[in-house]
Amino acid sequence: MNFTEIAVNRQSCRSFDETRMIEPEKLDAILASARLSPSACNGQPYHITVCRGQAAKDVARATTGMGMNKFAHQAPVQLVISEEDYVASAALGARIKKNDYRSIDIGIAAAFITAEAAAQGLGSCILGWFDNEKIREICGLEKPVRLVICLGYPKEGDALRPKKRKEMDALVSWKE
Repeated sequence: MNFTEIAVNRQSCRSFDETRMIEPEKLDAILASARLSPSACNGQPYHITVCRGQAAKDVARATTGMGMNKFAHQAPVQLVISEEDYVASAALGARIKKNDYRSIDIGIAAAFITAEAAAQGLGSCILGWFDNEKIREICGLEKPVRLVICLGYPKEGDALRPKKRKEMDALVSWKE
């Protein structure tokens, strides 16, 4: 599958097959892709905690407040992305330029994770609604959680939904 095919076929999965576990080699490929993602000054200011079994169920439960993310408990793996400290050069750049490079880097890593998951035939969904304190307690984290990514096989019959996106001219402008 080339990148355009991945972009077309990747969607936020909200119906996971609870009976199918993710093979270790597929999970390794996903984590390797995250490791290779670009980051400011190559600082990789994040940590990924892989939650399976009871830990995955506990993390999923911490993402479901106020009726949100009801499907999360179906995913056999939850990737918890927490922030880490900047490397010195990225910290300086963030201060001088007033730009949150850490959040950008975490977003890039999440994009690499979900793209590789799609290439491996897996479904994923990036979650930003969660109980930070509870997940930090479950995972033994000192730093804030920024994203949770559900991973698993989509349920059979979970068809590709049409993508609703802005028109290209509303999204892109050209200057010469």
